[in-house]
Amino acid sequence: MKSGAISLSDGSYKLVSQRLYLHYFIRIFSKDRNWGGKLCSSYSTGTRPFPDYSSKKPTVRDSELVQCISGTIKQRRSETLRHVLRPFESKCRPDHLIWVLMNIKNDYKLVLAFYEWACLHREPSLEVRSIVIHIAVASKDFKMAHSLIYDFWAKTNLDITHSFSCFVERLIYTYKDWGSDPFVFDLFFEVLVQVGLFSEARSFFEKMFNYGMVISVDSCNLLLSSLSSQSDKKGDTFKVFNKFLEAGVCWESNSYNIILHILCQLGKIREAHHLLLQMELRDCMPDVASYSIVINGYCHVGELDKVLKMVNEMRIKTLKPNAFTYNSIILLMCKSGKVADAERVLREIIGLRIPLDNVVYTTIIDGFCKSGNIFSAMKLFEEMHRVQIFPDVITYSAMICGLCQSGNILEADKLFHKMLDRGLAPDEITYTTLIDGYCKAGKVKEAFFWHNEMVEKGMVPNVVTYTALADGLCKQGEVDTANELLHEMSSKGLELNLCTYNVLVNGLCKSGNITQAIKLMEDMEMTGFYPDTITYTTLMDAYCKSGEISKAHGLLKTMLDQGLQPTVVTFNVLMNGFCMSGMLEDGERLLKWMLEKGIMPNTTTYNSLMKQYCIRSNMRLATEIYREMCVQNMVPDRNTYNILIKGHSKARNMKEAWYLHKEMVAKGFDLTGSSYNAYIKGLLKKKKYGEAKELYEEMRKKGFIADQEILNFFLDKNFDEGNVGTALELCDEVIQIFLVDKVEEENNT
Repeated sequence: MKSGAISLSDGSYKLVSQRLYLHYFIRIFSKDRNWGGKLCSSYSTGTRPFPDYSSKKPTVRDSELVQCISGTIKQRRSETLRHVLRPFESKCRPDHLIWVLMNIKNDYKLVLAFYEWACLHREPSLEVRSIVIHIAVASKDFKMAHSLIYDFWAKTNLDITHSFSCFVERLIYTYKDWGSDPFVFDLFFEVLVQVGLFSEARSFFEKMFNYGMVISVDSCNLLLSSLSSQSDKKGDTFKVFNKFLEAGVCWESNSYNIILHILCQLGKIREAHHLLLQMELRDCMPDVASYSIVINGYCHVGELDKVLKMVNEMRIKTLKPNAFTYNSIILLMCKSGKVADAERVLREIIGLRIPLDNVVYTTIIDGFCKSGNIFSAMKLFEEMHRVQIFPDVITYSAMICGLCQSGNILEADKLFHKMLDRGLAPDEITYTTLIDGYCKAGKVKEAFFWHNEMVEKGMVPNVVTYTALADGLCKQGEVDTANELLHEMSSKGLELNLCTYNVLVNGLCKSGNITQAIKLMEDMEMTGFYPDTITYTTLMDAYCKSGEISKAHGLLKTMLDQGLQPTVVTFNVLMNGFCMSGMLEDGERLLKWMLEKGIMPNTTTYNSLMKQYCIRSNMRLATEIYREMCVQNMVPDRNTYNILIKGHSKARNMKEAWYLHKEMVAKGFDLTGSSYNAYIKGLLKKKKYGEAKELYEEMRKKGFIADQEILNFFLDKNFDEGNVGTALELCDEVIQIFLVDKVEEENNT
């Protein structure tokens, strides 16, 4: 049980030795966890002693009445006081209550019963309430003492200033003779904080300081925590922390952690780190939580190097990072695109046997989905079930989103139904994700089916939902229907935003209506929305794909003239345009210009150049671009590997293709159908039949269709080797793919 504030001795010390003695005393007892309060760090000769209690003296008649009441309740304690004391109700005055309490103060149960009886007739005075509070604390009934203080402040008709002053005076006045347990002042302080009387709590702290007491650090922590939870009181938290520190409160790690958390919330991470270092100088060792708070702060501002350095510091100090520490690091790594590193951290957590929840898994799954690595995301998703960590709605939504973005809408739909079978209720985000996936897959009818079900279940589609549906309609050329849908959205009180307009512009561009898209861009300005970088980039992409590079370049100039800053996506659009038009020299100049201007290209930028060099069979320059990309710390993605493997396979550089294939599989990436075909053909030309056959079987298992040239080779090979059954199967496959399916396709068109 925590103790209360500590009373200073009233002895007269020599002024010279006083401070040294107190300093030594504080250093010893600040480490004692049984002492809740702390002595003042600087003793003041003006410290006031607690007053001696002296109640009004009873007359002879009063004494007789008090003795009669006291004797009666002691002798007849088995009966209810309401019945026993009925004859005394009209005679008993407030002073009589105090005199009776003097006689029965050693019988705690009787004190409570008598106080309860007194409350039935009139509100006891503050002096009586204070006396009972002291007796309750002395009897270690802290719950009752807390209730007696709290109930007083719960009254709505109090004059706070006057009531506070009176209550404090009575509590101090009755202290020496009725309890002398300093924890009573901690309780009073804590209740003031709990009812939101923060300024009164600070005043009470100062008043107790004048009596030579410092409120316990646990109680002071409650004030810090309460102030920090209110956005308009964060500044007061710092003031309290510093002022109480000067007064002698020996703040502990929990106290510092509250301040560290506030500093990080305010974005003052370096100040928080500095305070963390100061803790040790103040004889307060930072704990795991202290480090985790600052690490989380650095994670939010993206300073991974600082984070890793602090984790090493923790280990040096034998502090083990906990789940919260690792969660922050994993989230930062995923945001930075270092999802593979985040998974390695996950393996480290598992190795250390730190308990995991679905948050860590969901964060990495979401990271893999956003990077397009659905294979690795699904592996982790399945692992969750194996280790009895069950995915929640957020996990399923992340997986569904990843599958939709990769174009695998059928698997997304299956996962959605599996989620329903597990009794999980999808929310607006899940439905909107699925709707967007169906729209992107060109299945607008199915998207509207889920929209209707969403509405039937009482969910309100938001701007993102309507924007996804409008985008799907625009891509199908149903611009008028999309406009009607947006009018419906406006009638429901949802306002079109710049994102909605950008989606409409994108939809029009995708359907080939560039002229209409430009008109819509002009209409935007009339409604108070101005085209942004995304709007211009979308139109530039449309011009590039239609081969009008000069118009795309003109839009870039207009954009710059209007003070809009191009993003790496803008330059990727231009890069792709240059490459598709065969203007590779212009593409290289653009890359060089980006690096000179400090605009970091990404993997997509390099992929565009590499793809065109591979198409031209210039693998030397393609490899140079790849090496430059690695020098710039760009992580190759699925497209990078597929582009290079196809290029090297066509150039018969099978050693390079083999190495790249091995590396991509290790990173969880898969070959595309065209890459399989190119790779197998390259192996066949090098007469590596065993490797080609193994890859061919893998390709078939994954549902990809081999070229007729490859099928014919394995058909002949099986006939030559006497594998007639396999040869006939392949023959049926060739007929199905290249004759039956082709005829059906022609008939449908």
